[in-house]
Amino acid sequence: MKSTKAKKLTGKKVVTISVAYLIAWFFLYPYIHMFLTSVRTHEELYAYPTTHFPQVWQWRNYLDLWDNAPIANYLKSSLIISISATILVLLVSLPAAYFLARYRFRFRGVFLLLVLATQMFSPTALIIGIFREVDFFNLLDSYLALIILNAGFNLAFSIWLLAGFFSSIPAEIEEAALIDGCSRVQALRKITIPVALPGVVTAIIFTFVAAWNEFTIALTIISSVDKKPLPVGLTQFIGQYDIAWEYLFASTIIAIIPVVVLFIAIEKYLVGGLTAGSVK
Repeated sequence: MKSTKAKKLTGKKVVTISVAYLIAWFFLYPYIHMFLTSVRTHEELYAYPTTHFPQVWQWRNYLDLWDNAPIANYLKSSLIISISATILVLLVSLPAAYFLARYRFRFRGVFLLLVLATQMFSPTALIIGIFREVDFFNLLDSYLALIILNAGFNLAFSIWLLAGFFSSIPAEIEEAALIDGCSRVQALRKITIPVALPGVVTAIIFTFVAAWNEFTIALTIISSVDKKPLPVGLTQFIGQYDIAWEYLFASTIIAIIPVVVLFIAIEKYLVGGLTAGSVK
């Protein structure tokens, strides 16, 4: 017979749980406030005294975004730019990081430091040069310019991150696969990448979120309304004398959804990669 012991809540556990809930509330409250503001009427936002919950739940605010604002075009542009930039970064960073991890050459450490040093340059500080280069290649007001620029600014971090993951994987695993008849590309695709999946997932998240939230370059390069990404499109709700907080927060809630969906979709692969092993 198995004896069951009731779990007792000690003072330490109570304090830990209370602190955990307090921290969770601290991070969740801004999102809750944004959501409650997004379903208020414009008049209620400036009414006094204010209430915690809307007196009238104005769900129509979300429908108005689709009917009266080009929110669908903003979402489409952001998805095209973010997904394309992420794919481009993976296509370049995977072979580059693999080469850095598996082959030793002179000044390898210096090269890695130079790669990482490019992260010190802010797009805002380089915006004039970026604009002139994009104008020189006739890429102003185009998706291609934003895709290349977002991929370029996030490539260094992905190479550095993936090189560290590939270096931690024993080369003997790939050598065994080569002896069994796999090519170097097959060994990379079937052996190395699945083991390094947590690094690949991290690179995907970092690149996608960075490209999704990028504002300065998109504001400078894109002029067409139907090509503006979502961060730039949100500025239309900020006027000279008034701010449409209900629409601004509603569109912000919509902007959060794709990132949350991305985390949910790849969470199982992240956990699977963390627990994956190469030796039976």
